[in-house]
Amino acid sequence: MASKFARFMNSETGPKTIHFWAPVMKWTLVFAGISDIQRPVESMSGTQQLALLATGVIWTRWCLIIKPKNYLLASVNFFLGTVAGYQVFRIYNYQREVKQLTVGESILAMVKTEEPKKEPATN
Repeated sequence: MASKFARFMNSETGPKTIHFWAPVMKWTLVFAGISDIQRPVESMSGTQQLALLATGVIWTRWCLIIKPKNYLLASVNFFLGTVAGYQVFRIYNYQREVKQLTVGESILAMVKTEEPKKEPATN
């Protein structure tokens, strides 16, 4: 009978496969999101956080459908979506409270990108 460690090492989602190392590396995104909690909300990108939220939600579900089921990848995507959701909530509240925007305006402001400022031509 093989030990639990040997079964883990040789499993379809063990450390000898990409199914193990991809989620391990993806944890850096979660840690970066957690460190952004201390960042001023006005310097955060609503578009980026919405993309991370969508990624977390979609891939959490997908990891439970594919074979082999990858619970490590599902967990990292769940936490990625959770952290990004919290950041989206912070940005949304900032848009509502500080800028006194309506709900629709707040959501549009979150995803709107700033236009680059054009400098007048000097001749």
